[in-house]
Amino acid sequence: MSAVSDEPRLLDAGEAALVVEFGTTVDPAISDRVLALDDALGADPPVGLRERVPTYRSLMLHYDPLVLDRDTLAARVRTLAAGAAARAATPTLWTLPCCYDAPHGEDIAQVAERTGLSAEAVVSTHAGATYRVYMYGFAPGFAYLGGLPKTLAVPRRASPRPPHPANAVVIGGGLAAVATVPMPTGWYVIGATPARLYAPERDPSFFVGAGDLIRFEAVDAAAFEALTAREAAGEPVARRGEAR
Repeated sequence: MSAVSDEPRLLDAGEAALVVEFGTTVDPAISDRVLALDDALGADPPVGLRERVPTYRSLMLHYDPLVLDRDTLAARVRTLAAGAAARAATPTLWTLPCCYDAPHGEDIAQVAERTGLSAEAVVSTHAGATYRVYMYGFAPGFAYLGGLPKTLAVPRRASPRPPHPANAVVIGGGLAAVATVPMPTGWYVIGATPARLYAPERDPSFFVGAGDLIRFEAVDAAAFEALTAREAAGEPVARRGEAR
């Protein structure tokens, strides 16, 4: 199968789920096709479709086989996929404050050593990029981000490091992420954001959507504490704009 497939491949995942696969790599063009189909099915869902789960290169569709049969769903998918090569909506651009100072950027020295960059260059390179939200996965609100500059593309750790705090900004394996809950990780922690991408009491729980763009704005430790207090008081500190 080529990196980008004109005709999506349909794979059964048990008796009540269908995977629609558009390619084999992490690529914005593939992601656009995944999200365009997700949008189309969301706008006019067939009766019996229970859930849509977009990933880097595929869309998993959970359905009730007693209401919606597999062949009917597959035919609908093929029709919609043929006419939806790109999303109609303009992605939202989110600016998230990020503190790279100690103790938040606790692995910056290791990243600097592995890349040959100075600590300052690690920060400026990371903060100077624009990232695409490809998907959520692994943990609640864990946003996988493409667009990490190649100079920061360190491999993940051979073994996990101790748990990081909530809302850690991490890199590893050529990707970036915002890790919303504390947990051990094989990624490198280079900062933290006071913005809560995931809040179970909020509607919606995840305010950033797949296909959106993120930029990180460096703030110092004092600003981080002030922004954290504002976020805790119910004032969102992420800034929303429209991607150009």
